[in-house]
Amino acid sequence: MTKTHLKKVSIAAGDHQPHLSKSQKTFNALIKQIEAGRAKLSAWEAFQAPYHQKHAAVLQPLYKDAEELQVKTVHALDKAGTQPGLTKAERREIATIITDMAQDLLMEREDEALKAIFNKYSDVDYDEIEAEEQAGLKSAMEDLLGVELDDDIDLRSPDVVLQQAQAKLFKRKAQGDADHQAWEERQAKRKKSAKQLAKEAQQETEEQQLRLSIREIYRKLASALHPDRELDPQERERKTALMQRVNQAYDKNNLLQLLELQLELEQIDQTAINNVSEDRLKHYNKILREQLLELQHEILRVESGFMAQAMLDPFESVSPKSVMKSLSAEIANVQRDIRELKRDLLAFEDIYKLKAWLKTLRKQNRRDEFYDFPF
Repeated sequence: MTKTHLKKVSIAAGDHQPHLSKSQKTFNALIKQIEAGRAKLSAWEAFQAPYHQKHAAVLQPLYKDAEELQVKTVHALDKAGTQPGLTKAERREIATIITDMAQDLLMEREDEALKAIFNKYSDVDYDEIEAEEQAGLKSAMEDLLGVELDDDIDLRSPDVVLQQAQAKLFKRKAQGDADHQAWEERQAKRKKSAKQLAKEAQQETEEQQLRLSIREIYRKLASALHPDRELDPQERERKTALMQRVNQAYDKNNLLQLLELQLELEQIDQTAINNVSEDRLKHYNKILREQLLELQHEILRVESGFMAQAMLDPFESVSPKSVMKSLSAEIANVQRDIRELKRDLLAFEDIYKLKAWLKTLRKQNRRDEFYDFPF
């Protein structure tokens, strides 16, 4: 589709009109809010493909590498803990580290060897702990997503969880829509008062006026762009592309885009915009408010969809820029963790280096931070 630069729509003050009216100021304010919303929606839509690509191509392999190194660390510590020369306190500390790491790993993978090592050092069998952990995780996810998940759902698969949550939310919405429609049908059967009838008649009149305002602009654009009336093939192609944009804007009741197209095609100019009547401005402002509300709903849909897919806190205030920055920081953190894991694996091969490593952990109180990986 041919795309050209859209000219900015706004009412400007001038010598003939030094001060804008309330309706004119409202018109300009709504235009600015819609433009800001457009930019926000465009940013959310544009960033998602690069985000998911980077997450899958860079972060996920790093997670896998770090997880494999953690598994090796558990086995290495299990072996190192049997060496002579360690004190009882050091052996207890190694046992605690092993159970903490093994439990975190077993939440992400099935590994009977890891489970055996965990049970070797833990007072509680892992299967009992897992049942309790799964119940807590399921409850937390239900609170986060706002739905009740099936008991047999695989909580280790975000896609499975998201698909089930979306299905249940869709079913709930469908039921809500059906209930609302039934309520409206019951209300419609009731005898309406004269006041209600007058209000409905007024609303219908306003809706007709709004549709006429939009249709008037559409007819002018369609008349100028109708491709069947154009003999030149290149010009016909250009007009066909423009007419597609007009039709899309009209179908969506997108007043701003239709006005932008009028400016682009020079059907109107700044003087025409400045001289829109107060009555027409009131119609325009109502249409723009509805357009802004629809735009805000679309932004919310895109934002919440991404937050759910990425398993992010839906109440956290984020932007595409902040999310990409967090992804880069997460990649750097996992890369650092991998370097440290590789270094520590070498230390476990020597009893003196192992004792020094344990001492460093105690001094710096690093254990929780060191083994708290975001899996």
